[in-house]
Amino acid sequence: MSTTERPRILVVGGGYVGLYAARRILKKMRYGEATVTVVDPRSYMTYQPFLPEAAAGSISPRHVVVPLRRVLPKAEVLTGRVTSIDQDRQVATVAPHVGSAYEVPFDYLVVALGAVSRTFPIPGLAEQGIGMKGVEEAIGLRNHVLEQMDKADSTTDEEIRRKALTFVFVGGGFAGAETIGEVEDLARDATRYYPSIKPADLRFLLVDVADRILPEVGPKLGEWGLEHLKQRGIEVHLKTSLTSCVDGHVVLSDGTEVDSNTLVWTAGVKPNPALAEFGLPLGPRGHVDTEPTLQVKGTTHIWSAGDNAQVPDLASRAAGVENAWCPPNAQHALRQAKVLGDNVISGLRGFPQQEYKHASMGAVAGLGLRKGVAMIKLGPLSFRFRGRLGWYLHRGYHGMAVPTWNRKIRVFADWTLGLFLKREVVSLGAMEHPREEFHEAAAPVPAARPVERRESDGAGRVKEKSTAKAG
Repeated sequence: MSTTERPRILVVGGGYVGLYAARRILKKMRYGEATVTVVDPRSYMTYQPFLPEAAAGSISPRHVVVPLRRVLPKAEVLTGRVTSIDQDRQVATVAPHVGSAYEVPFDYLVVALGAVSRTFPIPGLAEQGIGMKGVEEAIGLRNHVLEQMDKADSTTDEEIRRKALTFVFVGGGFAGAETIGEVEDLARDATRYYPSIKPADLRFLLVDVADRILPEVGPKLGEWGLEHLKQRGIEVHLKTSLTSCVDGHVVLSDGTEVDSNTLVWTAGVKPNPALAEFGLPLGPRGHVDTEPTLQVKGTTHIWSAGDNAQVPDLASRAAGVENAWCPPNAQHALRQAKVLGDNVISGLRGFPQQEYKHASMGAVAGLGLRKGVAMIKLGPLSFRFRGRLGWYLHRGYHGMAVPTWNRKIRVFADWTLGLFLKREVVSLGAMEHPREEFHEAAAPVPAARPVERRESDGAGRVKEKSTAKAG
């Protein structure tokens, strides 16, 4: 860690806002003007819109993440968690993965912890659920789905096969609809390599408490997406909630009951609960309460943005929508990060702060290979696209939005190879426990048990004889 006397700008979180804000600060900062320190439990930023495609094998998992130390070579990157913040002393307590916790002083603070999966106390959910917030979960889901197909192809027990080939997804927003679309594509393609499994044997269910899916792209495209999924044989249960999933027995509020080894949970997000230990003003749902300048209310040296912040949506309020807040999506996070970075530099130099104001440019979503929807806004006009064209717009937008040209080129290379090569359908589930085989080989071999051999004594009587050797 640096021991210089320069002002320290501490960035808590290395996600969208943390990474982009730190890059902006380093770009605008004069040499030696301040020290930028980024703290995150992971040494990389995950581009979450690509997680469904990573789960389907369309993008290599390494191309979905951006290494912080490579992108921020002029910043200090600490791998650990900020567990508390003392605002009076202006120090943050960092708990590393190993070793004792230590304090990091700061002069300016950026809170960008992001969000975590929003869950409910549903019986069995903690034991059975699979999230989709990180690349580890996406790759784990891919391996899990293919392992279920391996299991079904290796048995004739219909109950085991039915449970293995039933896949339940809870949540009909971007994450849920895109993930089920991509994974259904993967599983259907994989049936070509399993002699005993036909596409009709697969059962996919999408569950949501709302009355429609993909609300982010508007009602018309959401309706098209719903009909499209139904045409692919996916069962959609709207206005329905998950009641229980103990031991894989899934019970829905509409009375549906199925047995499934796969339950993917994408039913929304909530601010990182660690915010409660930072002593910052929080909104009713746990978000950091900020001014339009992204400064935390009541402070002049702390900023926050992204999924963990409650940022006033000035564009919507100007259009007459009262108490509008910026939605937690990548489009706002990326743009908020740039304004936040500029405002930190302005605060460092004593200049006025800039307010964040951005009107939505639309939304895009992919529903599998060559299938997608897109709503593009150009001022007062909006244009809707669906099918193959919507899919092209989805890939084009996110392909250019992923940070660094290194990752852009790698992602487009993956997509280009996918046009000519068949999708990989191999499961690498053993990677989750790479030492298991070596551990078994290195474990002490148990002593052989004496084996009793039965012999006849020639008179029709059988006598026991031990084969164990005397020591």
